[in-house]
Amino acid sequence: MSFSDYRNVAQVQKQFQIKYQEKVFVGVQNIPPPPSFIQEFEFTQENIDIFTSEGSRSEAVIFPILREAYKPYYQQFTIWIQKSLVYNDKLSGTPDYIIARKSPLGKTVLETPLVLIGEAKKNDFEQGWGQCLAELVAAQKMNENTYLPVFGIVTDGKLWEFGKLEGDVFTKDPKGYTVDDLGKLFGVLNFIFQSIVKNISSADDS
Repeated sequence: MSFSDYRNVAQVQKQFQIKYQEKVFVGVQNIPPPPSFIQEFEFTQENIDIFTSEGSRSEAVIFPILREAYKPYYQQFTIWIQKSLVYNDKLSGTPDYIIARKSPLGKTVLETPLVLIGEAKKNDFEQGWGQCLAELVAAQKMNENTYLPVFGIVTDGKLWEFGKLEGDVFTKDPKGYTVDDLGKLFGVLNFIFQSIVKNISSADDS
């Protein structure tokens, strides 16, 4: 069963006995991206119809934001685009983006997926989160550590929503963040990166 076959969070919950809660868990700081990024992003918004298709949202909005937020952490993590993720016949597919621990073998080897990012196709966040949660379950099982939190992000380019799976509990942050306030959005993304740095360090020490 492919990740894309999961239509909503409840379907994944029933399949894998996952509890659901809504709770604010992301820390919000105002961390504006570099002026050069803002200038390029504003140029793109002004001159390109970036929300006209899934491809334009992905290439012109989602990936550039993820890449910029990832840059300070490139020595610790790797960002993957359309990388196949297979645990078994019920948990397989191709997430839009994966942020994983950097392998000592190099950028060609996927190791410890920690953040799964999916585009809400046709602005359907319900199905987007169903698919993302299935990806989080697969990542958790592949990591062989149910208590190492794995984070999920679902976005249509404009709105970004955040969740995490820890143990058998999926927590969805009820707040969303938009590209209209890049400082807050980058602050939340930085919080996610800081969290996975801390979690990996704790896992290594245990």
